[in-house]
Amino acid sequence: MRHLLFLHLLGASVWVGGHLVLLFSVLPGALQRRDVQPVRAFEQLYERVGIPALLLQIVTGIWLAGRWLPHSQWFGDSPIAHLVQAKLALSVFTAVLGVHARLAIIPKLDAQRLPQLGVHIVLITLTAVAFVWVGSGFRFGGLF
Repeated sequence: MRHLLFLHLLGASVWVGGHLVLLFSVLPGALQRRDVQPVRAFEQLYERVGIPALLLQIVTGIWLAGRWLPHSQWFGDSPIAHLVQAKLALSVFTAVLGVHARLAIIPKLDAQRLPQLGVHIVLITLTAVAFVWVGSGFRFGGLF
């Protein structure tokens, strides 16, 4: 289980860290200059490690959740079940944001649509940070 947790945390580090860099380092300058190129360049580089990191998190997360709580109890009313439910909800939200960005925003990205992408980046980053917060609950017995 320790190896699974390590891989899960490694994936989380890449996923969350990359989005924090994008939000706080790349996006502000791009918005100020109304230039989509820095965001496109970052996304092109980051996608090579970010998407595999997310997939690693999904696989190890499902595996870890199954070790913490039998699958049949994931939708129960225990503190651990609530954590699993929160992680699943965040996963769905991440998928929805990703599909929306990939199909509706990025193909048409220009200077006028950059603020829309900025909102999207804020949401995905907050979701990534929420994943970390919820994940810490497994160690401490609940969300709060």
